[in-house]
Amino acid sequence: MQLTCVAIGGRGLLIAGAPGNGKSSLALALIDRGAVLVGDDGVMTEAKGGRLIVAAHPNTAGKLEVRNLGLMDFPVSPPVPAAMIIRLDALAPRFIEQAQASDIEGISLPLVALWPESPVLALRAELALSRYGLTFS
Repeated sequence: MQLTCVAIGGRGLLIAGAPGNGKSSLALALIDRGAVLVGDDGVMTEAKGGRLIVAAHPNTAGKLEVRNLGLMDFPVSPPVPAAMIIRLDALAPRFIEQAQASDIEGISLPLVALWPESPVLALRAELALSRYGLTFS
C-alpha cells in the first residue's frame, strides 16, 4: 500500500487511497494549512519503541506531485511517529462512533475513512486527527 504522509504538530498523518483518489491533493491542502510534507506516494516506515516512525524515502524526499503541474519541491519534515491513517474512500460512512484500526509493521493505528470529494477535506482530516489520533508525550 502506497502512503502519503504529512506532519502536523509533530504527529504523522498517513493518507491512504487508490491511485488518483486525491492523496497528494489532500497533502497539498494540509501543507497550505501549516502541515509539513513527510513523503508522497511512498514513505519509509519502521516500528520503533511501540510507535510507527515515518520518514521520507530518499529517492523522493521533498517531492510532491501536484496534479497538472508535476513534481514540485517542498520542505521535508524529519521522521515522525504516525498518529493515524486517513483512508480516502468514496464509500466512507456518513457517521462513525469510533475510528477503525489498521496495523502497519505490527503497530495499531486509528483509521478514519473520508469521502475524497469533500470541499473541506483538509479540515475534516485535521478534525479526525484531533479526535482520534494517537498522542505522544
